[in-house]
Amino acid sequence: MKTLSLPTSGPGLYDITRAVADQIAGRGSGVVILMIQHTSASLVIQENADPEVQTDLQNFFARLVPPTTDPAMSYLTHTYEGPDDMPAHIKSALLPTTLTIPVENGRMALGTWQGIYVFEHRDAPHQRRVVVKFLKD
Repeated sequence: MKTLSLPTSGPGLYDITRAVADQIAGRGSGVVILMIQHTSASLVIQENADPEVQTDLQNFFARLVPPTTDPAMSYLTHTYEGPDDMPAHIKSALLPTTLTIPVENGRMALGTWQGIYVFEHRDAPHQRRVVVKFLKD
């Protein structure tokens, strides 16, 4: 089991595909399991060809779950860590925090345009940890 450490600089999708691939290279066939050790960020498999997809996803979730300063979010009570904190927890509850990906001959079975991303939901920079566990067939 390995742990990847990734600095983030605010909301957005951070590509970790290469870092995960490096952890499983030459390991044979099986599955790789990823888990982010945080409650305000997520893991997603998304398109890696057009950056507009990432921008649109970020904008969609910002609109779906706005900060607590938005009047529509006035019912939230967990606000002492900033207006982005509870919305980040909600986004993390809606999106995956664990991924399982098949591996064949040391390569993840991702589609042509797929990449693995940490989806940061907080405004401030953070150091995110992703656990990588390879299980051999």
